[in-house]
Amino acid sequence: MQADAPALWRHPRWALAALLAGLATIGPFSIDTYIPAFAGIGQALGASPAQMQQTLSAYLFGFALMNLFHGALSDAWGRRPVVLAGLAVFTLASAGCALADSIGMLVACRALQGMSAGAGVVISRAIIRDLCPADEAQRLMSQVTIYFGVAPAIAPVVGGWLFVGFGWRAVFGFLVLVGLLLLAANARWLPESLPPAQRQPFAPRPLMAGYRQLLVHPRFLPLVLASGVPFNGMFLYVLSAPAWLGEHLGLAPTQFFWFFLTTISGIMAGSWTSGRLAGRLPRDRQASLGFVVMGTMAVANLVLNLAWPQAPAWAAIAPVAAYAYGWALTMPVVTLMVIDLVPTRRGMASSLQSCVGSAANGVVAGVLAPLVMHSIQALAWTALGLLGIGLLAWVLLRRLVAR
Repeated sequence: MQADAPALWRHPRWALAALLAGLATIGPFSIDTYIPAFAGIGQALGASPAQMQQTLSAYLFGFALMNLFHGALSDAWGRRPVVLAGLAVFTLASAGCALADSIGMLVACRALQGMSAGAGVVISRAIIRDLCPADEAQRLMSQVTIYFGVAPAIAPVVGGWLFVGFGWRAVFGFLVLVGLLLLAANARWLPESLPPAQRQPFAPRPLMAGYRQLLVHPRFLPLVLASGVPFNGMFLYVLSAPAWLGEHLGLAPTQFFWFFLTTISGIMAGSWTSGRLAGRLPRDRQASLGFVVMGTMAVANLVLNLAWPQAPAWAAIAPVAAYAYGWALTMPVVTLMVIDLVPTRRGMASSLQSCVGSAANGVVAGVLAPLVMHSIQALAWTALGLLGIGLLAWVLLRRLVAR
């Protein structure tokens, strides 16, 4: 935490949480808004389902690639200019998507969207820790997640309305508007939380030294795996929503919002609980509690799909929403653990954490989801396996700490 943090932000804490949550909304808006228009875009551009899936993978891999550098750039040049530059590029890339006349151009602009969207997501975490002590940072991060939770709930609804009413290009026009609004708000209110005296040079040798310092830290990789991979146990169902909700559960596209609404409600409830537990329950115990919830729900989801393949939509959706609650209970705690490993490299630590998580998201989107989305049992097994990777990493971390 910076010594002059109170002077950098004189407004209420909820206002800072709302501003930073706005940066985090870029991700769900970029993904969830255009999912209802998937088939329509493919027909308009003459693209196959596999090619359309690459528009999502390109975004996620672009997000993961640039996440290696967003934090390091903010450690060198300050948080504010990197956030503003990322928002400007994202807005231009969204305009390119709206104007795309081929699937190749759309994939390229989606990749550029992903490369720029991560700036706000990554750097907002470092800003929180720059401005707040540990317990308050957990509360603020939980608030950010609560506000952020609204975006995935409304994004598919907005995307569906825009697609039906105005066509698929209007979906990306909406993202242009989101980018412009966020750029204006952050240009007006976002403080610079990293003093020049604490900045690190963006040069090959010190940059590689910083990456090496994090990668050889015995707790780093277990922490980033524990924070990034379990999310995909839930994200797998978001990616598979057209097949899972439409083919298996028999829901119309206008009914998809029930899944997003219940899942986001789980995230918001878990984030609220995490904020309430800050300073009252040790971080490791809170994270372990979240893993217990996720593990219980992943097993329950598998048993349900094996024993009751024709379960009604509400019964199939409920375990995923409860899983989301457990993930949100864990996420703020583990994220702060990562950022606090090397206090002089908070931006870089957040970058690497997001890079690993985004790479996992890209693999799930480009490889796993297309393979398993047409079987509810395969979806359940895959979700349990993804959680298992994160859970093993967390158990390893606890043993390292115990030593």
